[in-house]
Amino acid sequence: MNRILVIDDEEIIRNGLARLLGREGYTVDTAGSLQEARAALAVRGYALALCDLRLPDGEGTELLAEAGDLPVVIMTSYASVRSAVDAMKQGAVDYIAKPFDHDEVLLLVARSLKQRRLEEENARLRSDLEATWPVGGMIGESAAMQRVFSWVDKIADTDATVLIRGESGTGKELVARAIHERSARRDQAIVAVNCAAIPETLIEAELFGHEKGAFTGAIRPRQGLIEAADGGTLFLDEIGELTPAAQARLLRVLQEGEIRRVGATGERHVDIRLVAATHRDLEAMVREGSFREDLYYRLKVVQLELPPLRDRPEDLEPLTAYLLDKIGRRLRRPPPALGTEARQAIARHAWPGNVRELENALERAVILADGTITPEHLGLATEPDEAHAGEVLPELSLDDYFRRFVLENEGQMTETELARRLGISRKALWERRQRMGLPRQRD
Repeated sequence: MNRILVIDDEEIIRNGLARLLGREGYTVDTAGSLQEARAALAVRGYALALCDLRLPDGEGTELLAEAGDLPVVIMTSYASVRSAVDAMKQGAVDYIAKPFDHDEVLLLVARSLKQRRLEEENARLRSDLEATWPVGGMIGESAAMQRVFSWVDKIADTDATVLIRGESGTGKELVARAIHERSARRDQAIVAVNCAAIPETLIEAELFGHEKGAFTGAIRPRQGLIEAADGGTLFLDEIGELTPAAQARLLRVLQEGEIRRVGATGERHVDIRLVAATHRDLEAMVREGSFREDLYYRLKVVQLELPPLRDRPEDLEPLTAYLLDKIGRRLRRPPPALGTEARQAIARHAWPGNVRELENALERAVILADGTITPEHLGLATEPDEAHAGEVLPELSLDDYFRRFVLENEGQMTETELARRLGISRKALWERRQRMGLPRQRD
């Protein structure tokens, strides 16, 4: 719809704008007062309104509260630009000063209409996504995932701190982003930080920022990631990897809403909503003294547990279908059909890398398969491992499964193959080997 309403008490301006916009293909109605404008809005829908600031029966800004979702551009004289800026604070999408430049008017109208179309498209896409998948593209028909979706809906529109727990690859960041998108902070930034990926020596400067000269190499002041999230949401993944000093600083942020840059003498106020995630046992870390007890209790105001993929087998089929479609669109090729043996292999596999491992396996299959996907395309065995037949894998912790899988297969597989089968990167494999005391054995 390209119908525009022009509201101005000067007939020459109304008619001039109507002719100008009409030549560009727009349908234009005109009104000379607020009363006439209200009458027009009552019977027709419009894509945009151009409204004079001063009208015979009131201020043009009165229309802003009555126009609903209709974007309104305020027209004013040069002497009243400050008033026009005030009108934008009340909800006007833009303003333009008289006398008009024709090109400027056409550019402003086109920009305002494009912005409205983008907003409407975004709202439709968001509505379609929420109707199809309850939480940010996460797939889950199981009772465990339905509980997660329900909790997200309940807590999203609060500022409560949330702690998300779950194994690697279960979708902790997806849940954090879903919480943000459903909150009152959705129009502000969500800043995601993987604490495990930042060296210990840099974690404080990265999170809290630093002043010039705070340390070697600090040649200019720098805003930290917490400041960057001011007004929005801060997602700290793998929060169990924070150093004790960083934990103390983060506690002050949660308690006082203040941060101090490294090397600074003064405090800065920040307004953030914190969502944290970890796959580690924070209670055990508190008992060991490696994680602050007061910070732990600040974090777990609301605690969400994400189930591993092996504990929700009923989600494998819809999740596989969703990921195949997603991968096909990303690679710009129709996804191949999933063969019966491949379905059985997917159902049998323990998926220690969870959804991330499944997505990696399916992407490999889409790339390699010319027709039907087989277990070989997925990189999965066609038959169950007879040596471990009857064992109940869900009783194993992720670390136990990792240790057993590596020790049993490192003699037959390269590091690249081990990482692929586990659904992690070579770097992550190396880091976990070091942490668990499993260095690669050399011949």
